[in-house]
Amino acid sequence: MGDRTAAPERHAGQVGDLRIAPSVLSADFGLLAEQVGEVAPAADWLHVDVMDGHFVPNVTIGPPVVASLRRHTPLFFDCHLMMTEPGRYLKDFADAGADGCTVHVEIGNTDELITQMRSLGLRAGVALNPDTPFEAVRPYLRDVDLVLCMTVFPGFGGQSFIADVMAKVAQVRAEVAAGSLAVDIEVDGGIDTITAPIAVAAGANVLVAGSAIFGQPRPWEAADAIRESARAASGR
Repeated sequence: MGDRTAAPERHAGQVGDLRIAPSVLSADFGLLAEQVGEVAPAADWLHVDVMDGHFVPNVTIGPPVVASLRRHTPLFFDCHLMMTEPGRYLKDFADAGADGCTVHVEIGNTDELITQMRSLGLRAGVALNPDTPFEAVRPYLRDVDLVLCMTVFPGFGGQSFIADVMAKVAQVRAEVAAGSLAVDIEVDGGIDTITAPIAVAAGANVLVAGSAIFGQPRPWEAADAIRESARAASGR
């Protein structure tokens, strides 16, 4: 990997800054700690996709794996809870070492879940599926730290980027800017060197990428390439 700088300290960073968040969903789970270590110098956050087999038709990892990874990296853990009952597990994720959790507005009880995340010291996020309108998240923009606009339908990695979601990303960015709100805007699904600039141009600043990073022989270089492509679009 050459003379790379050390992995960033465990914090979210400045709201609005461009961030790359590799998704462990696409990593080799048999070499998970090693793969995270490889990509850490090129990452800002680590994105952890949690699927319960109910909200989405797949099952992934839970708090024990988060706790295991926590011992191996100081990266900020951005946990995306694709779950019908995330409130039952938020404390477990916080105790395991999660730094931020994101819940889906589609499941309801959003106010209560945000309050619960705050009480646990978690950074609070809300997510929208590609076909969920902006209006579903608008009431919560002043209460959260992050809005995740899914650019694929959640449940599986390796899907194609849904460009139509960019109109919604632009709506979120406009509302955040109009209110001078301290909210990051994240996109997840089909992000690579081609789609990252499109997402950033629409207003996203946190880019989750899975197969485009961990599916490459040198994942740290793949993460750097996505960052450079996005930086060109953002002018930063």
